[in-house]
Amino acid sequence: MELEKQDETEYRNCIVWLEDQKIRHYKIEDRGNLRNIPGSEWPAAFQKYLQDVSSPFGEAERQEALDWLLGLAVRYEYGDNVDKYKNCPPLSTSSDKPVDPLVNLDSSSPDFKAGVTALANILKIQRHDDYLVMLKAIRILIEERLSPEAVAKSSQKKEGLPVALDKHVLGFDTGDATLNEAALILRLLHVEELRELQTRINEALVSVQAIIADPKTDHRLGKVGR
Repeated sequence: MELEKQDETEYRNCIVWLEDQKIRHYKIEDRGNLRNIPGSEWPAAFQKYLQDVSSPFGEAERQEALDWLLGLAVRYEYGDNVDKYKNCPPLSTSSDKPVDPLVNLDSSSPDFKAGVTALANILKIQRHDDYLVMLKAIRILIEERLSPEAVAKSSQKKEGLPVALDKHVLGFDTGDATLNEAALILRLLHVEELRELQTRINEALVSVQAIIADPKTDHRLGKVGR
């Protein structure tokens, strides 16, 4: 009960401060009812104040009314000091290098482990003892395979190039020209599949290196550097 009373007092003080320092809708002599913070008539005074400043929210909508008054105060503050705020330099970060968001995650949380495991199962990613490593693998797969660009690229039909069969050697003879041609086509398709497999192996190696071959970051130690 005492805490609720304290919260109510702080709320009323905040409203009075906004009116006194930033909004200043009333003349000083007309702010008496609003400044009477302990008074039982304060809610009625606050309701009238909200109506006078054309707030779309009433006294019963405490949080919404406060948010709206804060926005009004910011607008008036900017309007009174346009040149001051217009020339403010943009906020700059302490480092131009992007910070890996995975570093600050709590990998020991049961919810985190359960979520990563569920994602790994859905995406058929190999389990790993380090859940941050698994999450990084999930991120790489999503970026490379499930991003809008990757999906659009994979949906494009691949047009094959014409192949002159007479310029390729089968290496053996079945005794039948038609069978020889069919065998040559199968061999060429097999070679193409091997090339595609090699490409996928190379991509997998690159992904693995991106996950584990990072000497600057050790997520398990929770720090950057050696």
